[in-house]
Amino acid sequence: MNDLNKLSLKEALFGLKQKKFSSQELLKDTLLRIKEVDSKLFAFISVNEKAVAELEEKQEQMLLGIPFAVKEVLSTKEMKTTASSKILANYLPPFEATVVEKVKSSGGIIVGKTNCDAFAFGASTENSGFGPTKNPWNLERVPGGSSGGSAAAVAADECIFALGTDTGGSIRQPASFCNISGLKPTYGACSRYGLLAMASSFDCPGPMGKTVEDCEIIFDLMKGEDNNDATSGIFQIEKDKVKGKKEKLVIGLPKEFFSEGVDEEVRQAVKKAATVLEENGFFLEEISLPHTQFAIAVYYILVPSEISSNMARYDGNRFGDKREAFEDEVKRRIMLGTYTLSAGYFDQYYLKALKVRNLIQQDYLEAFQKVDLILGPVSPTPPFKFGERSVDPLKMYLADVLTASANLAGIPALALPCGFTKDLLPIGMQLLGPFFSEKLLFLVGKKYQEITNWHKRKPNL
Repeated sequence: MNDLNKLSLKEALFGLKQKKFSSQELLKDTLLRIKEVDSKLFAFISVNEKAVAELEEKQEQMLLGIPFAVKEVLSTKEMKTTASSKILANYLPPFEATVVEKVKSSGGIIVGKTNCDAFAFGASTENSGFGPTKNPWNLERVPGGSSGGSAAAVAADECIFALGTDTGGSIRQPASFCNISGLKPTYGACSRYGLLAMASSFDCPGPMGKTVEDCEIIFDLMKGEDNNDATSGIFQIEKDKVKGKKEKLVIGLPKEFFSEGVDEEVRQAVKKAATVLEENGFFLEEISLPHTQFAIAVYYILVPSEISSNMARYDGNRFGDKREAFEDEVKRRIMLGTYTLSAGYFDQYYLKALKVRNLIQQDYLEAFQKVDLILGPVSPTPPFKFGERSVDPLKMYLADVLTASANLAGIPALALPCGFTKDLLPIGMQLLGPFFSEKLLFLVGKKYQEITNWHKRKPNL
C-alpha cells in the first residue's frame, strides 16, 4: 500500500487497528516522503535515523508507532536540539521534554526535528540559523513561524502530526499559512519542561495536525500536571456550555479582528465561515475587545523582557558556543528586553505593559460572560513572500497582531482552515475560548470540518 503518509491520525490509527497495513509500512512511506520532498521545503533540521529500530518497541501502545515530528525547541534526549540556531548546533539534551515523552510513551515515533525561527523568535521561519523553510502551497512564500517547519511537514504529509509551540501565535499562524489545524492550549495545560524557553509566562507547547480531531487526540496525550513544571496544572474540563440556559452556542465576532488592516480576502473567508456556523445551529454576536489595539505593543515589551532573562544562560560556558554568534533577530530581542528592564525604563515600559496585559485579559473575561467562544482570522494577511517583511522588523511583528492577545490572556485558541485566496493561498480562522475550554473548541472545530472540505485540500509538490 502506498501513500500511507497522507492519512490523518484518526485514519492511520483505524487502519492499523484493522490491520489494513502495518506500522512498518506507514513509517516507510513517511520516511520516503521526507526523502522525496524535503529538499524543496527544508521542513526538517534532522531526521531520526533510529526510527525503524525504535518502532519494534511500540506495537502494543496507543499510537501504534505513528510517525510524528517535533519542533526543534523541544528537547529530545537522543536527538540534537539546536533551537535552529548555530550557537546550539551540537547540543544534545540530557533529558526529554515532558510533552515529547508523553507522546513517545504512548507509542509515537519521532521521524525528525523540524525547523523554526532561531529560539522560536519570529513569524516566518526566515530567522532559522540553518535556512528558511518553504511553504508547500507556494515555494516562494513563508510557511509562517515560528513553528513553520512543523506546519510544512504536516501539510506536505512528511509526518502524520507534529508538536509545536505557541508564544504569540507560533502554532496558529503557520497552521493557517499551511492549511492545517493547530491548538494553542490554555497556559499551563501542557508542561513546558524541556522546552527551550522563549518567554516563560507565554510559551505553550501544542499539537499540529491534519484535522481538528487529530489535534484533540494528541492534546489529550500531552496535557496534564508535571512535577517538573510548577506552572503546569491538572487540566480542568470547562463546564459544557451547550447545556443549561442556552440551547445554542453563541460565537462572538470582535469588530477589532475585522478592521481595515485585515486583507479583504481573509476578512470575507472568515465571515463566510461564521455564516456557515450560523446556518448550522450557532448564534453569532458582534462584540468588542477594546484593548486589542495595544496587544502588539504590550507583547513586544513583555516578551523581549523575558527573553533577555532566559537567554542569559547561553554564555558559552554552560550552554552555547562562544565561537558562534546569535542570529540577528535573537540579538534584536535580547537588546529590546534588556533596554525595557534597565534602570529608568522598568516602570515606564515593563510595569505599564503588565497593567495593560491585565486589561486585555479582562476584555476576554467580560466577553465570555456574553458569548461562549470568539471567532476571527488568524493572520491579517495570507502567506507573504520571502524577504517581504524580514527587512522591516516592525512590519514582521504585526504578523502577530491577531494572535498575541490570546497569549497575553492565557486562553486557548484553535486554528483551522477556512478558505483560499484567488492565488490559491490558504486562509485560516481561529476559535478562542475561556480557560480550559479546549473541549468546546474541538467540538465546534470538528463540526465545521464535518460540513466543509477546506482541510482536505493538499498542496501539489
